[in-house]
Amino acid sequence: MTNSATTHPSRIPGYDGGPFTHRPELLAQPLFWLGHLYSCAAEAEAEELLLGADEEAAAEGQRRLLEGDEWPVFTVPLRGGHRLYVVYRAAPDDPGVDYLLHHPHWERAELLAQDEGHFMGPALSWPELCAAADNGLPGGSTSDPGARLLLLLPALGDEAVPDEAAGRVAAALRACTAVEAPEALAAALLDAQGPAGAARWSTAGGVGRVSDGPYSYRNPDNHFALPPARLARVSAALDGVGST
Repeated sequence: MTNSATTHPSRIPGYDGGPFTHRPELLAQPLFWLGHLYSCAAEAEAEELLLGADEEAAAEGQRRLLEGDEWPVFTVPLRGGHRLYVVYRAAPDDPGVDYLLHHPHWERAELLAQDEGHFMGPALSWPELCAAADNGLPGGSTSDPGARLLLLLPALGDEAVPDEAAGRVAAALRACTAVEAPEALAAALLDAQGPAGAARWSTAGGVGRVSDGPYSYRNPDNHFALPPARLARVSAALDGVGST
């Protein structure tokens, strides 16, 4: 499944595409984040705060990633050997960014969100996002909590984000980007929460934490939702107690 020396995938079971490349150096480039977070800026104010005078450069950088011959993949390790993958799907006719969860003992990765013209998600609640960002586990594309937070932010949808969330996102923006008003941008991003908008999360018997998002694979009421057993293992993995 993975390159022998790393936990970064040469293939992802059940997910077609590639060849995959590991590009952790992109996470140190402020322009990368402007393109990566663009879908989160649903309103004109947020878009202006995010892009400022760098709109053309950010769009060109994102275009190169999504129109190249290789698919950049970023890895965020979770407890129990699980991994979140952020895949830049550079398919010629269907580009986008996919968010997947996998464990080496699983037959296939679980697709949790797709950031594209027809967005699917959300994939993560705020507590799940923070747990993935803060776990300090080695073996990912970055160990920096702020970079991990921003990397996974487009997969967030949670109407119950706490008051301190804006401060966390602002700190990450300040550290990773060159935006002029990180506090205002953080508030705008959390207010809109991207194309899927905020969702309500609850715990359902037998399946764990689920979303009510109309485009979410983790909403059991959607006809395209993951089956109950797979919803349960996704929830357990993101809680850090997942069995294989």
